Amino acid sequence: MFGFGPIATFVIIAAAALISGIKILKEYERGVVFRLGRMVGSRGPGMVYIIPGIEKMVKMDLRTVTMDIPPQDVITRDNVSVKVNAVLYFRVIDPNLAIREVENYLFATSQLAQVTLRSVCGQGELDELLSEREKINTRIQDILDKQTDPWGIKVVLVELKHIDLPQEMQRAMAKQAEAERERRAKVIHAEGEFQASQKLADAAGVMAQQPMALQLRYLQSLVEIASDKNSTTIFPVPIDLLSAFMKKDT
Repeated sequence: MFGFGPIATFVIIAAAALISGIKILKEYERGVVFRLGRMVGSRGPGMVYIIPGIEKMVKMDLRTVTMDIPPQDVITRDNVSVKVNAVLYFRVIDPNLAIREVENYLFATSQLAQVTLRSVCGQGELDELLSEREKINTRIQDILDKQTDPWGIKVVLVELKHIDLPQEMQRAMAKQAEAERERRAKVIHAEGEFQASQKLADAAGVMAQQPMALQLRYLQSLVEIASDKNSTTIFPVPIDLLSAFMKKDT
């Protein structure tokens, strides 16, 4: 058998070490390189080379991260206790800062999002929390984006998912909604009565100026009564109805 000599062995080891320094990074990945402990920048995507034993590379994912913010106990400004959860979308835009400025950017962003969610929701009243979600989402996003900017992180979107109310508060809101519907129904009914009274007043004014209109309306009422019931109806005839005919005969 033929063995390898010391030189051949050294060449093989050196070649293996050189080949081990070749790294392949995907399109959405970047490699933050440290040379003897000092950061020298990021590399990628594609094929990059890391000097074995001298340089070390940490991979960073630049895709948008979807993070669920667990339910937080919040006391609103009007002293109502609720549970609020949300979803956070963010991504790394500077991998160097994400490695150098914070130990674990995922954990740090999650904790900051929870604290900010409690703080912002606690500054508003319950009605504002339920009706102005877009405003609250924007406020939380602005705060998080400003706080995470030194970490090389961009907060893309924040959305409140669910607001869990106590049972007694749900019953109170249901009663309030029912009372509001009844109020609207009464207002609509009153407006209808008011409009009807206005029309009747206008009709009375026209009939007052034209006596014949009143007489015609009286005769129309007689016709309607006669057609509704198949029976004999005795209906008094006002003297005013015959006055016009009596004047013509004289």
